[in-house]
Amino acid sequence: MITGASSGIGAATAGVLAAAGHPVALGARRVDRCEEIAEAIVKDGGEAFVHPLDVADSDSVRRFVAAATGSFGAPEVVVSSAGDLSAELIHGMDSEEFAAQLQVHLVGAHRLVSHVAPGMVERGRGDLVFVSSDVVRAPRPRMGAYVAAKHGLEGMVRAMQMELEGTGVRVSMVRPGPTMTGMGMGWDARTTELVLSDWAKWGLARHPYFLRPEDVAAAVAAVVGAPRGTHLALIEVQPEAAVTKPKENR
Repeated sequence: MITGASSGIGAATAGVLAAAGHPVALGARRVDRCEEIAEAIVKDGGEAFVHPLDVADSDSVRRFVAAATGSFGAPEVVVSSAGDLSAELIHGMDSEEFAAQLQVHLVGAHRLVSHVAPGMVERGRGDLVFVSSDVVRAPRPRMGAYVAAKHGLEGMVRAMQMELEGTGVRVSMVRPGPTMTGMGMGWDARTTELVLSDWAKWGLARHPYFLRPEDVAAAVAAVVGAPRGTHLALIEVQPEAAVTKPKENR
């Protein structure tokens, strides 16, 4: 069961898990994109189900979980990757805009948890995987609401890890660095310039390379594929810089 499955990390995760033999339920607001991804999965021999999902809407989350469960049965793996991103100074943001980021990244993740985790605990097994961000370790300017939301998400997940230890339900985080996803791709040139300039100013842009969504999806697959008895509680994935060959001695 994957939220934010219409693009980026969610879409890549759906493909990777389907290739590993998992039936995948794709949820997102852009149902047409999910349908295209599902069609490709089925064409490659996998199983996929699509249903509309807005994690900021409690009823939408409930309907998604019910429909996916009706199609494929109780979920064994749930990946929370829905999200969006604005690029504004905190003091210049409208409070409703700020709250909207928390609604998606934090409250939306809890909405999902509230519908799937109790059943996992009752069955004594399952994996809950939350896509976080390295902004928790290294906050970035012009992303204050996103930073706050991801801090809250990781706090919630760490508490859940303690609460669910010994239940058979593993709760994990995958924390990607800069990744080429749909988030931020709609910024105009001036906004992008300001963001990257501030990142450089604070030493947050050491090189120009970004992760591919497939790189993060591979980390998610590693988490859920870990043998029972092991718990990959947190994986941070960073883009590798270009390899520079050492100068020859003369």
